[in-house]
Amino acid sequence: MINRPMNKGKNKKTAAVAVPVIPVVAMLVIGCWGLDRGGMWRDEAATFQVARRTVPQIWRLLHEVDAVHGLYYLLMRPVLALHPGEVLLRLPSVLAAAATAGLVALLGARLARPRVGLWAGLLYAINPMVGHYAQEGRSYALVAAGAAGATLLLVRALGGRSWTPYAVVVAVTCLLHEFAVLLLLAHALTLVLARVPRRVWAAWLCAAGAVALVILPLVLVSHAQSAQVSWLRPPGQGGVNRLVHRFAGSTDEVLVPCLLLMYVALRRPWPSRDGHEPSLASVALPLLLVPPAVLMTVSQWSPLYDDRYVLYALAGAPLLAAFGADRLARAVPRLPRAAVTVAGLLAVAVVCAHQLPLLRQDRSVAQRGGDNLAAASAIAARELRPGDPVLFLPAIGRRSALAYPKGFHDTRDVALAESARTSGTLYGVEVGPAALRRQLAGLDHVWLVAEPYALRPTWSPGSATDRVKRAVVEEEFEPRREFSDSGVTLRLYERRAGAAPRQERGAPRLQRSVSPPGPPRPERR
Repeated sequence: MINRPMNKGKNKKTAAVAVPVIPVVAMLVIGCWGLDRGGMWRDEAATFQVARRTVPQIWRLLHEVDAVHGLYYLLMRPVLALHPGEVLLRLPSVLAAAATAGLVALLGARLARPRVGLWAGLLYAINPMVGHYAQEGRSYALVAAGAAGATLLLVRALGGRSWTPYAVVVAVTCLLHEFAVLLLLAHALTLVLARVPRRVWAAWLCAAGAVALVILPLVLVSHAQSAQVSWLRPPGQGGVNRLVHRFAGSTDEVLVPCLLLMYVALRRPWPSRDGHEPSLASVALPLLLVPPAVLMTVSQWSPLYDDRYVLYALAGAPLLAAFGADRLARAVPRLPRAAVTVAGLLAVAVVCAHQLPLLRQDRSVAQRGGDNLAAASAIAARELRPGDPVLFLPAIGRRSALAYPKGFHDTRDVALAESARTSGTLYGVEVGPAALRRQLAGLDHVWLVAEPYALRPTWSPGSATDRVKRAVVEEEFEPRREFSDSGVTLRLYERRAGAAPRQERGAPRLQRSVSPPGPPRPERR
């Protein structure tokens, strides 16, 4: 008789530990699966090369470009100092995604019951969109972890805890990416739905004001760098549909049941376990809807929206789906609790198995922006010789050499005047048009490393130096060999007959099959 209460307490403690730990482990397994893909894409390459600079060099860069990712670069610097490679580049995102899965589980357990938290955390972990950004060397998975942590701290603050940790976590999250500030609007709606008293509003407004003061300098600097997102377009109905599928279910077989469960979760009343805390629906629904809706609306006039910028809002979907499933289970009388929990876990396993092909496909380099800088460097290593002159068209094509310099070792970058590190830029400073013409005049051959769109006749170079690159190779040189793979074209040009002795000894022109170049793909930040 005495042991029963003790065993009951132990069981509760075990359940409290298992609820967040199981989703964390699941996310770690999914995140580490295929983590080393053997190639970085362009945004990851930016992280890789910037985070290995000195702090003054990073600070100088942020005054010109990428201020929105400044804190992330600084955080990644000691990580890549351990061993510069693709696994460590992506490992912080994996760990952040695992932490988010655990935090979602804790939210569900606190606002509903342990099995709701367990189901929600696992649903978050197996979501293909989560898995995608868990394996990307950018800040979005870290932002999602910060948002989930801030939401849990909001719930605790409403239960009587200090608001200081909440303000600190929100501020850091917004410094990782300024669009996380929309989290404050979601939390404000939570306060409205929870009908909190004035004193709570006063405390929250103080915390929100402190966050605004912290991120104001970042907002001002990044606004001056808004040309970096000039590639964005106003989202339409297609963008909304895509986000719904990415958040709630990549296929109709997953999407429809998930939406039905969310509908059940949103039916009134919205009970809470503690009168001092908000209900699960009043927390999850604003988190799910407010950031995407606000950013999409603003983007109709000033395009700023991309799915990755609102990844942190996804956490609301599994919370609502799990809560809806729990409501259905409780509507059936006399169901054993353990059986209900196991049935929910089996349902999650079925969803995971159904989405397994998508998760496997996402481990391919081809799913990451359409380019593989490692493959481009491998071609260069095979074809280029020490001392060979190289032109990058446009200048951003230099990213393959910056991310994987081994393939371009001992080659001569004809147009480069100052390296990316010393100039405080992403891709270096190039010589002027006149100087480039003089340098090209003394060459009998040159290798062109080009983005596919840069070879299209309709493409208009943005800089005078890039215009000279294309004009000179077209007018004074002729192509001899060409290699195209993973979004980068490598082409050998030799001076036309009579312009250089080596032209007479050149090999006959060799045509290789190449994929048709796609449309321009500006830098994504």
